[in-house]
Amino acid sequence: MATADEAQNKKAVFDAEAASTLMKELRSAFGSGKTRSYEWRVSQLKRLEKMLDDNEKEIVDALKQDISKPEFESTVYEIGMLKASVRVTIKEIKHWMQPVKAKTPITVFPSSGEIVSEPLGVVLVISAWNYPFLLSLDPLIGAIAAGNAMVLKPSEIAPASSSLLAKIIPEYMDTSAVRVVEGAVAETSALLEQKWDKIFYTGSGKIARIVMAAAAKHLTPVVLELGGKCPVVVDSSVNLQVAARRIIVGKWGTNNGQACISPDYILTTNEFAPKLVDTLKEELEGFYGKSPLKSKDLSRIVNSNHFARVAKLLDDDKVSGKIVHGGERDSEKLRIAPTILLDVPQDSLIMNEEIFGPVLPIITVNKIEDSFDVINSGAKPLAAYLFTKNKKLKEEFVMSVSAGGLVVNDTTVHLAVHTLPFGGVGDSGTGSYHGKFSFDAFSHKKAVVYRGFYGDASVRYPPYTRGKLAVMKALFGGSVWDIIKAFFGMLNSKGN
Repeated sequence: MATADEAQNKKAVFDAEAASTLMKELRSAFGSGKTRSYEWRVSQLKRLEKMLDDNEKEIVDALKQDISKPEFESTVYEIGMLKASVRVTIKEIKHWMQPVKAKTPITVFPSSGEIVSEPLGVVLVISAWNYPFLLSLDPLIGAIAAGNAMVLKPSEIAPASSSLLAKIIPEYMDTSAVRVVEGAVAETSALLEQKWDKIFYTGSGKIARIVMAAAAKHLTPVVLELGGKCPVVVDSSVNLQVAARRIIVGKWGTNNGQACISPDYILTTNEFAPKLVDTLKEELEGFYGKSPLKSKDLSRIVNSNHFARVAKLLDDDKVSGKIVHGGERDSEKLRIAPTILLDVPQDSLIMNEEIFGPVLPIITVNKIEDSFDVINSGAKPLAAYLFTKNKKLKEEFVMSVSAGGLVVNDTTVHLAVHTLPFGGVGDSGTGSYHGKFSFDAFSHKKAVVYRGFYGDASVRYPPYTRGKLAVMKALFGGSVWDIIKAFFGMLNSKGN
């Protein structure tokens, strides 16, 4: 006979049957029309903001448990950015919901047109572990703003954060339309078997292919926020101290390099590289001390598997002798010090996969312009950065480098600009969000044409004549004078 604990565990299993039941309940909630109203959307957004306010300490503590994230990064880059996002959405949502007028051509005169934003239905958000609150709740803000019912699947790799989200979301949000499902592969697979109206996934390209394949079975559209090898091009014309600081905070100040938009490698000239390395060393020591493994301002590697993966990159024979700074490790505490490598071969392991850790290789080129060819020879990254005072170089960078987003003379800050779309291209993802782009990501833009019963022209109706054809050809491609001539030609043909 099963014990009480075994019975409880069996009951708690989330399988395909449970996922199907969940979907039916959410379809019913969405079908009721409740999520479409402005009042429901705003009330849920305000509840989400209150949830962030009330649970700030618990969120910081969970992030500390999962990844030893410094309180500063947790408060600013997760909680602070979420609060900014939800406030912008509350302020703008009424405007976003309004139909947008559209011009109509003379071919359907007289008429008027508009674009109506309608919710997609029931959507799934699969989140990542490195920013478990930001990357869970920011898409959720867009899904709520657009009027959808939804499921959030947090990452099991950040268990404390996942558990907290599962606890607090039902306490604040409308659970008939907003649900959280915890778990790993089995639970995610059960969810992916369902027919969603959109799937929003943040994570690796490997898992994205699985998500996209599952979505394809139901013709479900997807937003895929992935990553890639984000390059930093450093020209010799820069303020070197400022450039070094901004590279450091973008690399090691974002989960100790465990961020999809953190700089993955640097490109600079042979001549300038030594100066750049010296300045990076000096600024790193100023930020994290002479014993960075003990610094409270650096996150740890998330788990032993990721620690082993990053260690393998450093132990590659092609790069192990290229370390010019750092390299210290503590396998017990899962810490790796900020590490710089110089003159790394492009065929090395570290240059052929996303590092997602505290290691920054430097590749040297003869001319800074050659950097753009190096970038474009690989997969398109989620972000690319350039430091220069050279106007022509800036223009060439913007025109020639394809990436999800570009930043000139800084790193990662585009993430905080809600008026810009955030998303990838090619291997770094598809679709975008943030601000109104989040609202649009979870909306269908429905085309609507309004006509009355007056002005009904016989030219579109059978029997078809040469005169009618001439008028229609003029309407679709001619000038006003051509239309007038064709129209009178048709009238004359009737009189003959």
